[in-house]
Amino acid sequence: MDKVRGHVIVSGFVQGVFFRAHTHERASGLGIKGWVRNRPDGTVEAVFEGERDKVEEIIGWCNKGPSGARVNGVSVEWEGYTGEFKDFDILYGY
Repeated sequence: MDKVRGHVIVSGFVQGVFFRAHTHERASGLGIKGWVRNRPDGTVEAVFEGERDKVEEIIGWCNKGPSGARVNGVSVEWEGYTGEFKDFDILYGY
């Protein structure tokens, strides 16, 4: 299966609604590696690495997010797969 890396920025009301925790849970369940973090501008940023269909699935989920979120947009930059991550992590701080 084709392995990919997607660098994602999610905008809207996405902080303070457990977006990172739900992203972590879903990514881990799909076998995706990478990380998610809040950014100082109120967006959420994530890097997803894994099988193309699984990465596309979680990016699709990011367009909705958890029940308390209001997603206005998701930008995706496709980058070269590196395989550098062992797990999917929540990064804290900016």
